[in-house]
Amino acid sequence: MVYPNDFRLTDKEKSSICYLSFPDSHSGCLGDTQFSFRMRQCGGQRSPWHADDRHYNSRAPVALQREPAHYFGYVYFRQVKDRSVKRGYFQKSLVLVSRLPFVRLFQALLSLIAPEYFDKLAPCLEAVCSEIDQWPAPAPGQTLNLPVMGVVVQVRIPSRVDKSESSPPKQCDQENLLPAPMVLASVHELDLFRCFRPVLTHVQTLWELVLLGEPLLVLAPSPDVSSEMVLALTSCLQPLRFCCDFRPYFTIHDSEFKEFTTRTQAPPNVVLGVTNPFFIKTLQHWPHILRVGEPKMSGDFPKQVKLKKPSRLKTLDTKPGLYTAYTAHLHRDKALLKRLLKGVQKKRPSDVQSALLRRHLLELTQSFIIPLRFFKSPHFDGWYRQRHKEMALKLEALHLEAICEANIETWMKDKSEVEVVDLVLKLREKLVRAQSHQLPVKEATLQRAQLYIETVIGSLPKDLQAVLCPP
Repeated sequence: MVYPNDFRLTDKEKSSICYLSFPDSHSGCLGDTQFSFRMRQCGGQRSPWHADDRHYNSRAPVALQREPAHYFGYVYFRQVKDRSVKRGYFQKSLVLVSRLPFVRLFQALLSLIAPEYFDKLAPCLEAVCSEIDQWPAPAPGQTLNLPVMGVVVQVRIPSRVDKSESSPPKQCDQENLLPAPMVLASVHELDLFRCFRPVLTHVQTLWELVLLGEPLLVLAPSPDVSSEMVLALTSCLQPLRFCCDFRPYFTIHDSEFKEFTTRTQAPPNVVLGVTNPFFIKTLQHWPHILRVGEPKMSGDFPKQVKLKKPSRLKTLDTKPGLYTAYTAHLHRDKALLKRLLKGVQKKRPSDVQSALLRRHLLELTQSFIIPLRFFKSPHFDGWYRQRHKEMALKLEALHLEAICEANIETWMKDKSEVEVVDLVLKLREKLVRAQSHQLPVKEATLQRAQLYIETVIGSLPKDLQAVLCPP
């Protein structure tokens, strides 16, 4: 069942959504679970709703622009015991599909819609779609009031000109709204501290891996932990956009399973979130694997995963840990850990803890970006042009040396006269440049190149020899 009816999905996309909207059998999710996924568009005609994204994308932060070739899926899954069902459980998912990465807004929206939908089914969705059709288009920099099911959700759409730490939505219009709106502080930011709490001691290492676009497998106990960890990792680089592929939740039924698991080429640059332990065996050749356990608090501070060598990776019983041979360039920030620990002891709100962590990651990214401004200077331009010229000459010299080391007679056996003449002309051109000391080659190479030219010309008919070697 798809709403609205004019939303076009291919059969392949529908199949992918069906598989991705349910936890696999290893998760054992009881009750209500919310998670998200990201899937590649199969092609075909774009939805008319997003025929022109340029206006929104030109004003939105790069990390919040509409996806041109992928769909985000936001899932509300319910599994409860039900004796009236043959399998003994009621299982149903409501999925919201969008090109916008507004995870916090859409999860809040699903938390309002899904419980009603599970009770009233289709009539509920028809009413909700009718309300959503009346919503204004997302406008960066504006605060929107979005009515749905008797509730007004108030959000501010971030703008490209916002400062790094934007304020929550202004609530000056609340007195004119009845009932009072449900204000969301952000349309996209997750509780970063909660997501990262088992890996806080390795935040710098993970930031480096994400910055480098390294292949990273995240194995979690459930789709919600998997998807939140992947989204948290890909948000580490703000204000930069994470330009590699990422899949918050991925299953063995995905149409791209073979593409991601092949061993005939290097692992793709993707952050892959999974829950099936089968992936440990299938992707044990990946250089970085993060195994996280059930969310638990141990004492005053969350229990931290350990840094482990890939050789300690077990295919069946893999303990939580970051399995990598990568050596981080950044040292562990003990001051940050102390501040976060102090916050836990003082029962500081999680959003404040997340703000501390987000500021730290922002400073890391900015410290990486600032030196890159040197690339805009005329000094870098001059240095780059000189190095480019030197490398081009070096490559040309290596090419000439490689030609002179080849068996020229074997090469000429199956070549036409046109190809042989072309070789003579190009060798002569390189020889002239080398003799004028423009190419860094040895004298022996020059002598051999001259001998090659004479050998090649001698193999040609007399008329061509006369053309190439006029008296």
